Amino acid sequence: MNNIKSYIWMGGIVLVLIGLMFWGVKGTSDLNTTFALDKISPSDHVEGNASSTVVIVEYSDFQCPACRTYYFVMKELMVEYGGQVAVVYRHFPLINIHANAEFAARAAEAAGKQGKFWEMHDLLFEKQDEWAKVANVQLMFESYAKLLGISVEQFKTDWASQEVKDFVRAQRLNATKLGLQGTPSFFINGKQIQNPSSVQAFKTIINDALKKSN
Repeated sequence: MNNIKSYIWMGGIVLVLIGLMFWGVKGTSDLNTTFALDKISPSDHVEGNASSTVVIVEYSDFQCPACRTYYFVMKELMVEYGGQVAVVYRHFPLINIHANAEFAARAAEAAGKQGKFWEMHDLLFEKQDEWAKVANVQLMFESYAKLLGISVEQFKTDWASQEVKDFVRAQRLNATKLGLQGTPSFFINGKQIQNPSSVQAFKTIINDALKKSN
C-alpha cells in the first residue's frame, strides 16, 4: 500500500484524459436498465453484509491500473468491515482505451453464472498484467475458468451469450448516464465520494457512514 498515492496520482491524470474523450455508447431499449445507487439492485454482485444499511457501490474496469490498486484497498477494507457494509461491484469498461476490458467483464459475469463471480473478479485483477494486452484473450479467460474449477464449456457459452453482453453494456451505459468520468468511481449510500488517497482515509469515510446509519 506504500505506492497507493503514486498510483492514484497517475490514475488522476488518466481520469482527466478520459474526461476529455467522448464515449460512443450505443444503447437500445433493452439496455435502459436502472441500477440504484443507494441500495442493492436484484442483479448486483454483493460482497460483505448484504443486509447492511451502508452500501458501497463501485463502478470499475478490470483492465484499469487504478482499479487494480483499489482492488487491494477494498480487499484490506473487507477484512475489517466485511460484516458491517455491503460492497457492490458494477462494470464500467472503458472500451476506447482498454481493448480487453469488456471481454473481462463478460468473463466475470460468465463465471458468476456458475457461482464464481468474485473468484473470477479477484483473478482478473491479480493477473491483470498477464491478460490485459493479449490478442486472443478468450483462451486465457477459459484457462481461468478451468483454474476456478467450473465448466469451461458452460463458461464459453455464457461468455458469448447475448444476455451477458447486454448486461455488461447496460451497466456501462448506466455509468455514462451518471456522468462518471472514469474508474474506479465509488458511491456510499447513493452519494459519490472523491477517491480516498489511502486505506485510512477510506476507513474514515466508512466509519462516518456507519455512525450516520446507526
